[in-house]
Amino acid sequence: MPRAVRTYVRLVEAVNRAVGRFAMLMVFAMMGVLLYSAVSKAFLLPALWTLETAQFLMVAYFMLGGGYSIQLGAHVRMDLLYGGWSARTKARADVVTLPLLIAYLALLVYGGISSAQYAVEYGERSYSSWAPPMAPIKIIMTCGAILTLLQASATFIRNFAAARGREV
Repeated sequence: MPRAVRTYVRLVEAVNRAVGRFAMLMVFAMMGVLLYSAVSKAFLLPALWTLETAQFLMVAYFMLGGGYSIQLGAHVRMDLLYGGWSARTKARADVVTLPLLIAYLALLVYGGISSAQYAVEYGERSYSSWAPPMAPIKIIMTCGAILTLLQASATFIRNFAAARGREV
């Protein structure tokens, strides 16, 4: 593999590793928000912002962790046949199927950019009683989709090399 391709794969994997590990910590922030919600409902006035904040944190956690999940091989996969195959056969199967994932993620990024632009341009707000702005979470979702797309392409390159009996 050319040096630029190896550098791309390593850079994408390093970024997704760092972002994915940060995203894992967001579970604790979500737990804190939900704990505050439970305490405030029991002893204080219920807070309007807690449920939606927890939902936003969960979406950010899910979207920012997508690339790291692909990198670790922790994503959902049909293991009926795949589990028994050799590493090279798995790489060949992934070379065939990853372009479908890349196409889906490209459409997701396209829609995410359009939706985030709309939210920024028109000041879109949630329809809840708290009515937070939607632009920040839409931008985070789009960034997560971009990182997942980049990781899928890096994984494709890595599997393409493995299918040919080489390493990146």
